[in-house]
This record gives sequence, structure tokens and C-alpha cells, in this order.
Amino acid sequence: MPTPRKPLGLETLASLGVERLARLVLDGAEASPAFAKRVKAALAAAKGPGAVESMIDKRLAGLERARGFVDYDRVRDFTSDLDTLVDITVDELGPTDPASAIDRLLRFLATAPAVFERIDDSSGRVQGVYHRAVDAFAPLVARLGDDDKAMLPQRLMARLGEDPWDYVTGAALAALAHLPPHAVERFDELLAGAIAKPAEGTSDRDWEQRARRNAIITLRQAIADRRGDVDAWLALETAEGGAPDGFEIAARLHAAGRHAEALDWVRRQEPRGQRLAVMRWSDQADGAQFRYHGDRDRAELEAQILEALGERDAAQAARWAFFERTLDIEMLRTHVARLPDFAEFDALDRAFAHAAQHADIHRALALLLDWPRLDLAARHVLIHRAHWDGRHYGALVPAAEALAADHVAAATILYRALLDDILRRAQSSAYAHAAEHLAQLDALAPRIGTDADIVDHATYRTEMAKSHARKAAFWARVRERS
Repeated sequence: MPTPRKPLGLETLASLGVERLARLVLDGAEASPAFAKRVKAALAAAKGPGAVESMIDKRLAGLERARGFVDYDRVRDFTSDLDTLVDITVDELGPTDPASAIDRLLRFLATAPAVFERIDDSSGRVQGVYHRAVDAFAPLVARLGDDDKAMLPQRLMARLGEDPWDYVTGAALAALAHLPPHAVERFDELLAGAIAKPAEGTSDRDWEQRARRNAIITLRQAIADRRGDVDAWLALETAEGGAPDGFEIAARLHAAGRHAEALDWVRRQEPRGQRLAVMRWSDQADGAQFRYHGDRDRAELEAQILEALGERDAAQAARWAFFERTLDIEMLRTHVARLPDFAEFDALDRAFAHAAQHADIHRALALLLDWPRLDLAARHVLIHRAHWDGRHYGALVPAAEALAADHVAAATILYRALLDDILRRAQSSAYAHAAEHLAQLDALAPRIGTDADIVDHATYRTEMAKSHARKAAFWARVRERS
């Protein structure tokens, strides 16, 4: 029996002795430039914060000056270099001089615009480094003395709005939880004084000015939240030049017990052109209209507000209306959960009957599968047997898999729709999937039964072979599975 490996730890490494550890460190530094920088930073830290500050400042100055694009083959090293810079700032400078570390983290966050102009960060790795720097901010603020905490608002103001990614804003939000009340009040005063209308001749497209204004409002709202001042938050949200978030306003007023006001706000629908539209596989399959992100949350908030106002029937009616329109399963679950005992049976019968008549047959199928009511889903597939579109495999494959065990005819219809579509369009890249669908049909065939109102498998296979006899690549895939 092999001896279990002893995990690395301080005691284990210390047992190697200073000289042996030093050699290992040297070997590691030669193999990894990032590790070498960490070692140099640790040596500098032994001399005092000034030496570490000098190292960090040199690298920050280089970032601020650089303009050349970072080639693809250098992205990994560049990202590692940024990572190391954050590590040194937090781990080497932070413990001894958190105020100095904070200043340098803010300076680092402010380099984001220039850095992202120089690099293709489609992987998101560089963004991850900046997010990590934001996450490191709050623990450093917590270490500050009272005088440094009182001075922090001025330091934050100097950098606010310098990047469109709001990294500095995120750091400031993290700092609020650790600032004493007098520092928070001072911060609010500074922020209030910095909000100004656009200067004459300034374009509305001046993103720097708008970014700074938005950052200031966000921070002032966070301060209002800390005070529990809903009216101050609302005044900022509805300030001139902004686009108030009716849902967020309604949620806060509802939480504050101001339900009538909340109901008014939640019913103010924002223009759809300004909202995020989403579409699921089931929506695409039916050519349905887009859903709009947050619609369910908005409808449920309205129902909760109505309940708080004592209008329980109106709340349930609102939930049902939303379900009728969207077949949203979560809204149906909420509606049913609010019903009196035993009333859910009639409600579900009504819901499933409505789904069966809904124009979006794929969305109805998704509802019946997710509830789950596989018996009704199978009936739904059979009723609409001629209308399933195999191009929407994201909806049909999981449906066929779910129905295959106990509803063979329905699963067969869906697998045939998938297979027929691939072959009809000669999608050679999907022939492996087509061969898999045919194998599933072969396996299901003995279980279909003579009472199924569909073409028998042998006849289907013969006709398919005639129609697609020349698709050699597909039949080669079929033989591979034999």
C-alpha cells in the first residue's frame, strides 16, 4: 500500500532548512519571471515599505506610459505580470502600510482604459485581475486607522469616473462598509458637490462626464441605503438627466411599506427598446416574440405589492395573466403555492388545458416536460406531430430523451423530426447526430406497438433510405455505429 503524500505546509518546508529553501527559491525564480518578481518584492519588503513602493511605482508608471498593442503570444505573460503587481501591492505593502497600498490599487484601477485599448481580452483574464484588485480593496480599508479612513473620500474622488468599467466605483462601494459615519457624511458632501449639469457645448455623448455622474449617483444611493433614507435614494434615481429604474424604485418603496407608491412605479413600463430581450430554444422554435429580461420579476413584484395592499385576488389574477401570456413555469408554481388547500388541482387542470391550446407549441412542450407531466407532453407531441421543426434540436432532443422511456410514439415523432431535418438540408456536419437519432429510432421500434398512429419503423426506414440513398457520408456514420 503506497505511503500517503504529506501535504506542503510551513512546518514541512521549514524542515528543509534555510539553504535548501533558498536554492529552491532561486530555481523557481529562474523558471518563472512572475515568481522572481514576488521574491524581489519580499526582499524589498524586508527593507521597509519604501522599497516595495518603489517597485510598484515603477511598474505603474510603465503601465501608464505604454501605448503599444500587446501581441497575442504575450497576453498570458502580460496578464501574469498584472496579477503579480496586484499580489505585491496587497501582500507585501498592504500589511505594513495599507494606506499606501490603497493609493496604488486606485492608481492601478485607473490604468484600465489604457490597458484595454492595448490588448484583446476576449478571454476575460485581464478583467479578472482588475476585479481581484477591487475585491482586495475592502480588507485594506478595514486595516486603516481613523485618520486615514477620514481622508479616504478625497482619495477616491480624485479617481472617480476615470474608467468605463466602474472599477474605482466598485472599490469605493466596498470601502463604504468600513468607513465611520463622519467619513461617510464627508464623502456624500464631496459627491454632492461634484454632480453638475453638462457644461455648455458638451455633447451628450461625452462618456467621461456621464460615467463620472453615474458613478457619483451610484455612490450617493449606496450612502442613502446605509442611512435607510428611501426618499434620498429616490430623489437621486429620478434626478434630471437619468433614466429611472421603475422596478428598483418599486422594490425599495415596497420594502419600506409604501405600497401604493410602489404599485404606481412597478406599473410604469419602461420602453422595450431600452430593455434586454432574450429568447429561449422554445421561443425560437415557434418564431415567437422576444421575452424581456426581468418581466417575471416585475410581474411577481406587482403581485406581492397587491398582496401587501390586501388585494389578494388581484395579485393572483396578475400572476395568472402573466402565466397565460408566457407559460412561465415559475410564475405558475408561485400562483399554485398561494392557492387555498386542494384548489391547486383545478388550477393545474386549467393551466395544462391552456398550454395545450397555446400558439407556442414548443414553449407548451417545455412547460409540460418541466412540471413534469410527461403524459400530457406526449399527447401534445402526437397532436402536433406535423409541426415539429428539427432545426430546433435544443428543444427537441431533451424532450425526446425524456419521453423515450414511457412514451415511445411521441419520442419517435421527435427523433424523426430531428433526423429528417438534418438529411433534408444535407447538414453533413450533423451526420453523426443523425446516425445517433437513427440508432435511437431503431431501439424504440420494437416498443412502439401496433396501436400507435404513426408510420411503422420498417416503412419509415425504407422510405428514408430511398430518399437519401446518395448521402454516403451519412450512411458511413450509420455503419460506424453498427
